[in-house]
Amino acid sequence: MTTLSPDTRPNPPEVISNPAAASPTGTALPDGQAPRRAPRGYAPSLAGANFGVYLALLTPVLVSMAFKVQHLTSTDSEATSSLGIVLGVGALFALVANPLVGRLSDRTTSRWGMRRPWILGGALVGLGAFALIGAASSVWIVLVGWCLAQTAMNALLAAANATLPDQVPAASRGKVSGIIGITTPVGILAGSFLMNFVSGDFLRFVVPSLIATVLAVVFALRLKDRVLTEKPAQRFTVGQFFGSFVFDPRKHPDFGWTWLTKFLIFFGYAGVATYLPYYLQDDFGLSEDKAISTILVANVASMAGMMISSPLGGILSDRIGKRRPFVAAAGVVMVVGLVILAFAPNIGTLVLAEAVIGFGAGSFLSVDLALATEVLPNPDDTAKDLGVLNIANALPQSIAPAIAPALLAVGNAIGLGGYTFWYLTGAVVALAGAVLVYRIKGVQ
Repeated sequence: MTTLSPDTRPNPPEVISNPAAASPTGTALPDGQAPRRAPRGYAPSLAGANFGVYLALLTPVLVSMAFKVQHLTSTDSEATSSLGIVLGVGALFALVANPLVGRLSDRTTSRWGMRRPWILGGALVGLGAFALIGAASSVWIVLVGWCLAQTAMNALLAAANATLPDQVPAASRGKVSGIIGITTPVGILAGSFLMNFVSGDFLRFVVPSLIATVLAVVFALRLKDRVLTEKPAQRFTVGQFFGSFVFDPRKHPDFGWTWLTKFLIFFGYAGVATYLPYYLQDDFGLSEDKAISTILVANVASMAGMMISSPLGGILSDRIGKRRPFVAAAGVVMVVGLVILAFAPNIGTLVLAEAVIGFGAGSFLSVDLALATEVLPNPDDTAKDLGVLNIANALPQSIAPAIAPALLAVGNAIGLGGYTFWYLTGAVVALAGAVLVYRIKGVQ
């Protein structure tokens, strides 16, 4: 029997005998005080878990799923509509899983902690789901596998990110959020890189998810998780189930405007990115292999922009004490990048556009989570409320593929070009998000 070394043995959990006595930040400390500093190694291991999730989920969204669906369909129009169905329905499962698991983890009384069981369970179920997708022989099996993968990986993500207010004081969350923000472009870049060296649909889905599983296990083992020793007094009712996905914007307007801003900017960033492989093939005449290598170059440029703006945005927002200007500026920069992308005459301009979008997205992702933790309505429902906010991440990935075929057709019908119209739509939506961030009054 294998035993864990002192460096890999799970950290002892924080025990909370009375959930109501926990501090507002979620950490059980004397006199309800917030933690003074994040636990040693917490930020890198949380970043690793986030990287794994984004590697496993965004590689299919941005690269491999389009080609998997294309291999199972006979025409371009069938591939486009089938991809929209798979990604759209799958994102709905993500929409449900994230806030629901967030709320359930707030109530979990496992001796392993509140968050750890969901992290480990999500990673293992996700690995099996990605294997199913890779081996699928029909679009319908892909759809089932993708729905399961979205559910599992978003459960992992909800539980993992709920540990941020558990473990980190508010004044330091911008820096930690900035580190986490980097994991999105790194995950995208790593996935694009892997796709150039991994052949076959099965390995294209299994290898990223296997990496995600390993990193999630490492984070879970290192996490000094909270433990509830008493079950919450209030039962988890049907009303609470549906309440996991809603909030009252009249009572919590800042939370509502934060949600809407996040949704609009994420539509411009993530929602419109799904069809880049088809854009490269249809408008630039690239083969599948050439499209994959071009996506890698584009993602390198995007990551370069993010690497500059993401840590800088988080650190500066902490130092200045302001969040909204960084979110607004990020949205405007992304709008510029999307407009360039819409009218790109060649691959070089397309790569430049991705760099500009990445620069804007880096600033947004670095500050977004820190801003969100400052407008949460209820400190006793931290994970649930963060899960509701994460709906704003998932919902654009459902709506965008669902409306894409219609918008592409409109663009072609008016003579502007399907993909040009598609990316301009994303620019307009992101601009609205940049403007509306100033409706948030409780955060500077």
